[in-house]
Amino acid sequence: MPPGSVRPVLTGVEPPPHVCATFGLRDREPVPLGAEWEVGWRLGDVVLSPVVDAGRAAWSARVRETLVVEGVRLARPVRSTDGRYVVSGWRADTFVDGEPESRHDEVVSLSGRLHAATAQLDRPRFLAHAPAAPYQGGDLFLAADHSAWDAQPSRVLRTQIPEDPPQGALRSLELIGQLGTLRRQVSSPNQLVHGDLFGTVLFSGNLAPAITDITPYWRPAGWAAAVVVVDSLAWGGADDGLIGRWEDIPEWPQMLLRALMFRLAVHALHPRATEEAFLGLARTADMVRMIL
Repeated sequence: MPPGSVRPVLTGVEPPPHVCATFGLRDREPVPLGAEWEVGWRLGDVVLSPVVDAGRAAWSARVRETLVVEGVRLARPVRSTDGRYVVSGWRADTFVDGEPESRHDEVVSLSGRLHAATAQLDRPRFLAHAPAAPYQGGDLFLAADHSAWDAQPSRVLRTQIPEDPPQGALRSLELIGQLGTLRRQVSSPNQLVHGDLFGTVLFSGNLAPAITDITPYWRPAGWAAAVVVVDSLAWGGADDGLIGRWEDIPEWPQMLLRALMFRLAVHALHPRATEEAFLGLARTADMVRMIL
């Protein structure tokens, strides 16, 4: 995961017995897993993971239950014994083998295949409106997303940032203001995309890559690929040539610009943002400026 974390942090509390029983997992010893499983617990072939928002978790489960993506293994939801996707703040999924690896181009390629499959999905109601401050959980990331596309990016952010913000937030806001002047109108259509693929795609030898969840945004497919590239350059140790290898994606420079502004906005808002995270984003900004 990037320094400062790009996703809500959940505690590693073991699932309670009644949750295990409701998912038909009684008398199985929970084994802790990592952040790619939302700090979940494996019980045999099933993983129980805590959820921040039950409505969004149920939406992801419904989508992953039937979605078919070429060359991608999907963790399928496991319903409770009474048919629910979420029980007392926990969801259940089939376990898929693998670990995050620095295979950045493969993740960008997966993004294209995944979003070809999700292009026909409707916009969830919870994405129809901008979140209202104070931002909590996933709304912080949605607020950062809205700021990257808003005519006045800092207007969205300053409602949440304190009057005397930390130095890192000020530096992020300043860079967002500079980059915002470089935006141009884009025509790529919005659709349902997974906006958090970096560090969450699982690889296991020659098996197809796997994803365990879908973090939804309503943006162009190229933007989601650009978020992968920005994250990989800022925090993943990717080579500088990664940007150029995907220049055939429609409106690529502008997609990169908005992805970069999005991550800078997350940095400005996130209470655990680090200096290391900002330095990676600032370096990536220099590369993105060169292709605009």
